[in-house]
Amino acid sequence: MNIGHFPPPKQRGLIIHGLILLVLVIIAIIGFVNLSSAEVGPVFLISLLVSLVAFLPIPFFLYRTYALWRADYYMDRDSLAIHWGLRVEDIPLTDIEWIRPADDLAHPLSLPSFRWPGGLLGVRRHPDLGLVEFLAADPKKLLLIATAKRVFVISPDNPAALVQTFARATELGSITHTEAKSVYPSFVVTQAWESGLARYLWLSALFLNLGLFIWASLIIPSTPQVALSPQFVGGAPESVPSSQLILFPVASLLLSITGWIAGLYFYRWERERVLAFIVWGSSTLPSLLFLLAVLFIITTPI
Repeated sequence: MNIGHFPPPKQRGLIIHGLILLVLVIIAIIGFVNLSSAEVGPVFLISLLVSLVAFLPIPFFLYRTYALWRADYYMDRDSLAIHWGLRVEDIPLTDIEWIRPADDLAHPLSLPSFRWPGGLLGVRRHPDLGLVEFLAADPKKLLLIATAKRVFVISPDNPAALVQTFARATELGSITHTEAKSVYPSFVVTQAWESGLARYLWLSALFLNLGLFIWASLIIPSTPQVALSPQFVGGAPESVPSSQLILFPVASLLLSITGWIAGLYFYRWERERVLAFIVWGSSTLPSLLFLLAVLFIITTPI
């Protein structure tokens, strides 16, 4: 029975995450567009480097945005549940030793090194409390949840209401016995890696993308022009700089990463794991198609 729902403040963090993603996507697109028209040389290398530097953090920020969007704190008469993306912590109320604001500490609480609005995540060590794990969004609304294992730092939008609800739930007493539960994003990856089929699909996608990158990198310096307008569209093949071939491995990698993350999302639930394998298997198909496309292009006479 839910008696308390205390989401963290999200609006400012989501806006900042969204702006960061927008800037990265724009830079990556501009870089890839320049790649499609640049000859092999300094401009090509700079465009490739800028595109990759802008593209690689995008999955990370996408996950952080999703995690903040889904972040929530729930309390009933049995437990306090902390949800932050793929990170889940269910704490029986009987395991909670105390709850207090971070401002009450004699020694100030050190925030995670890598932080920004909407993203106070990580583990720090406090001289009095030991290990402290942050699952918070706003440094001005921090609450400490002390357990025997470690202290958790959260940031409900209304900290006082959560403290009052905890006191009321403690007075009412627990209805059923609840087991503590900890789920980490890395645990989902580790659990999936134990499956032979998942390992096979992941490694297949990895080697296909590596092969596509290596093949395109070997073709570009040795073949100045390629035919990038298939004859079945109608008309004669169009000769273009071979540097445009780099778009194939980049697009393949983007689709593979998207499929890998989507598969992990479904793998969290036992009933959805078949769907996770289907997604991972499907994400290898674009890589195969891109390989065939490159083969078709380089064998088409100009």
